[in-house]
Amino acid sequence: MTSTEPVRAMTVLPARREDVELHTADGLTLVGELALPANRDPAATLVTLHPLPTHGGFMDSHVFRKAAWRLPALADLAVLRFNTRGTSSPRGMSEGAFDGGDAERFDVEAAVELVEQRDLPHPWLVGWSFGTELALRHGADPAVEGAILLSPPLHRATDADLDAWAAFGRPLVVLAPEHDDYLRPDEARRRFARVPQAEVIAVDGGKHLWVGESHVRRVLDEIVRRVNPACPVPLSTEYVPTEYVPNGADR
Repeated sequence: MTSTEPVRAMTVLPARREDVELHTADGLTLVGELALPANRDPAATLVTLHPLPTHGGFMDSHVFRKAAWRLPALADLAVLRFNTRGTSSPRGMSEGAFDGGDAERFDVEAAVELVEQRDLPHPWLVGWSFGTELALRHGADPAVEGAILLSPPLHRATDADLDAWAAFGRPLVVLAPEHDDYLRPDEARRRFARVPQAEVIAVDGGKHLWVGESHVRRVLDEIVRRVNPACPVPLSTEYVPTEYVPNGADR
């Protein structure tokens, strides 16, 4: 009989996890972690961009921490988390100072560069709050296959940035919480209408910080649905250990 493990809020599933350093074009070293499937190659890659560091955002912000804990095992995804410049976490502190989203363009570039150096497949940006501004302003890299935005406030990102993403042509998925503090679904649909390929998903009962296990599961399901469509969703609430099977082979 195969044993299973329930996936609860604090469950950490098996993965190959390693501390990484990102090196920016303006000479800074950023700290992060890369989580890979434990016994197979990743099907796709998430480059996570955390919420506002001046208001408590960092690489361990709970949705991204749980993505790194679960998605390598449940969805064959690689998950890159890192602290943007001047941001600290238990992993350490990234060099430099917060620049309001401007010089952070070098941080986004360094993250994508690491993914390319490691030959990780199908990278998607996943931004949350302030991280969505970084994705929209600095994420239109030819290596990036698309972006998923969690609770975008659209404070720093302008209509010009939206127009640039429209011209970029890559998919844009917007998760807009019903009770968001900044941008609720109706306004999100209006603002993102200028991006023809944008898909705005209203999340009933959701709030900006995605508090509660049901909302975390909804976010992770929507991420996996777009990034690895071969993986069934909703994700299982039970983990079944598996042997190595190359991607694309019958499981």
